[in-house]
Amino acid sequence: MSSQSPAPKPRVAVVFGGRNSEHQISVLTAGAVLSAIDRDKYEVLPIGITADGRWALAADDPARMAIEDRKLPSVEELSESDTGGVLLPVSPGSREVVHTEPGQVPKALGEIDVVFPVLHGPYGEDGTLQGMLDLAEVPYVGSGVLASAVGMDKEYMKRILASFGLPVGPYVTVRPREWEQDPAAARKKIVDFAGDHGWPVFVKPARAGSSMGISKVDGLAGLDEAVENARRHDPKIIVESLLRGREIECGVLEFEDGPRASVPAEIPPVSDHDFYDFEAKYIDSASGIVPAPLTEEQTARVQELAVRAFEAASCEGLVRADFFLGEDGEFVINEINTMPGFTPISMYPRMWQESGVSYPELVDRLIQAALDRPTGLR
Repeated sequence: MSSQSPAPKPRVAVVFGGRNSEHQISVLTAGAVLSAIDRDKYEVLPIGITADGRWALAADDPARMAIEDRKLPSVEELSESDTGGVLLPVSPGSREVVHTEPGQVPKALGEIDVVFPVLHGPYGEDGTLQGMLDLAEVPYVGSGVLASAVGMDKEYMKRILASFGLPVGPYVTVRPREWEQDPAAARKKIVDFAGDHGWPVFVKPARAGSSMGISKVDGLAGLDEAVENARRHDPKIIVESLLRGREIECGVLEFEDGPRASVPAEIPPVSDHDFYDFEAKYIDSASGIVPAPLTEEQTARVQELAVRAFEAASCEGLVRADFFLGEDGEFVINEINTMPGFTPISMYPRMWQESGVSYPELVDRLIQAALDRPTGLR
């Protein structure tokens, strides 16, 4: 009497790093996700994308994917080869991953069942990777091409959210050609905006996250420097007015019966920083308050708006929605993030922990949802 061998465990490719300014934040997220994946339930294949775009076989060593002495990790430090490359499936019918080294026969690494992309920023969170995986019919965690692109581009995110009746703050966009061909006219556009809505304004890359390249500008004197700082991350910039009020965040997670909102969190003012910038988030570990001290009505309202934003942008899997609660008691949505950070201090997992979904359960739910979701148009 022969015994049947157990069914193979689903194989999860965790893809992280990337060729953008949020590379190191992605490595932090990958370390946390790799620590949380149930190895009795899944096999794991870590794949890092170096800062110059090489796909590398990475060490499965979450302990090395953490901040140490205020220094952020990189894929280059985790890559198992300085020259080797990883090739993901590029056509339907095969989910085989291949590792190549110059002058050597390509080595098959086996098939993958699902990709967990923990990439932040352009060339990963913005629909580019999602489109590649769609072409190969490989399931993946999180939103598809459209929602990922919308969530990355702050201008079109605001346009879409506003078209669905969600409250957004004042903003103006400066496109690459405007600044490059007629900087005086582009500068006047921003100054006129500040004249209508007041100084200070926030100058941001239109398609970046993690507070990269953001400057608070109090007047004309610092404007050009702020624009150039933002343009180092993205040639298209967005300028937003100062919204006075409390910073409130809310997580959305897709369950079998549809998206649900977590308890919200509040980001308190950071005394050593002018605003909730990169260092406040990742280096100095600014702590959010979870749950946010809101009334029941305020909590219900921000949860409703977060789910509406999730659905307005056709999101899947997960979203973190960021709001300002104004002095008039009304919420204004600042942005959505289709792949929020999963670092140990990140707000998204903390909000769900407080909502009754532990970190490992959260990761497992996202993987299972991706495995259950059909590929292709849906």
